[in-house]
Amino acid sequence: MSADSKQPQPPPEDGAATTADSTSLLLSHARLTDGRTVDVRLVGGRIEAVGTAGSLAAVGARVDLTGYLLLPAAAEPHAHADTALSADSPGPVSYAPEEVQRRATEAALLQLGHGATAQRAHVRTGDVHGLGPLEAVLQARRSLRGLVDLTAVAVPRLLTGVAGADGLAMLRDAVKMGAGVVGGCPDLDPDPSGYVEAVLEVAAEHGVPVDLHTDGGDPARLARLAAMAGGLRPGVSIGPCAGLGRLPADVARRAADGLAAAGVTVVCLPQGGCGSTERRGSAPVRLLRAAGVRVAAGSGALRDVANPVGRGDPLEAAYLLASLGGIPPEEAYAAVSAEARAATGLPEVRVEAGFPAELLAVRGERLSGVLSLAYSRIVVHRGRVVARTSAVREYCDSAAALDLPRQARPERPPEPGSPPAGPVVRS
Repeated sequence: MSADSKQPQPPPEDGAATTADSTSLLLSHARLTDGRTVDVRLVGGRIEAVGTAGSLAAVGARVDLTGYLLLPAAAEPHAHADTALSADSPGPVSYAPEEVQRRATEAALLQLGHGATAQRAHVRTGDVHGLGPLEAVLQARRSLRGLVDLTAVAVPRLLTGVAGADGLAMLRDAVKMGAGVVGGCPDLDPDPSGYVEAVLEVAAEHGVPVDLHTDGGDPARLARLAAMAGGLRPGVSIGPCAGLGRLPADVARRAADGLAAAGVTVVCLPQGGCGSTERRGSAPVRLLRAAGVRVAAGSGALRDVANPVGRGDPLEAAYLLASLGGIPPEEAYAAVSAEARAATGLPEVRVEAGFPAELLAVRGERLSGVLSLAYSRIVVHRGRVVARTSAVREYCDSAAALDLPRQARPERPPEPGSPPAGPVVRS
């Protein structure tokens, strides 16, 4: 099976798009999760109309989505742009601005190809690297404008005491530079409550969201965090909270009730952890949801030392929630789409007129099958196709290869290096 996550033109059987009007796009014969097959017309970055298949005329470009399931696009609520794709680098990870910008750009495009049209990327600030990595990620964001929406989270190491004074000043500078979210890992500061207080103060000053790393294994500390964060607008997210799953059930339920009362969102990482939290595992999603906590799912480390095989694929995160977490496929996909968008302050997306044209088409008929075999994908951002992945699976004629009776043998053996004979199946 071969896959190309860049932006090639669609294969003929997927429908060749014309470009008469770049502001209008017709997605024809798309299947929806309710079983309907529809045409969807996109104009000016929004869904203009949804009608029965064949009922809408193409004004500009047209893409045939026969055989595809059309979904609201995924969003990535927890990535690490500054360290992404560094696992195979010889020696220490380079934080040279050009290297960080290159890795951040490549990582964002990789996740875009998977279907995440909006991404929240955590970036370390302070220490010897200062604000250099953040500026590099912000430059990557500028270069990707129109392809993907990338938001940077400023992540200082220390914020309290004499050692944290510089970090606090730099956090304010980071927001002025363009960091859209403030965060960090209070568990690593000598004064975790003081760290949270400092982050919330900066967030309130600048009117930006908060996104904190915490294992969640200390229920008293988690309760203090929830009490401090309650009511902050535009909102507080924490994750990955794998430690909640290691607590006794009654203790975990009380902690979940506190998070729900405070309106705190939990971003779990089903594909693995990240460098800011040493412990592995995943948050108890069913318990949190039962308590009324909004739960989104992110990717975490993308092929860095914390997870050298991280894929950054939201559909894999949904698959793991469904496969290992016992979450229905619809709820699992919502964790990487609707809930992830809400967690990052983005507007809701539905395949209905008037909603943003942030869409993901995946070859398959039903959501369960899509989460199982999500190979071929078409990604729509702001009303235009921005990425395609086309997968082709080929089977050789196994019966002939095994010399079974009543099977025709090829007249001559294939040339070395030639593809196997037999049917081609689009996955």
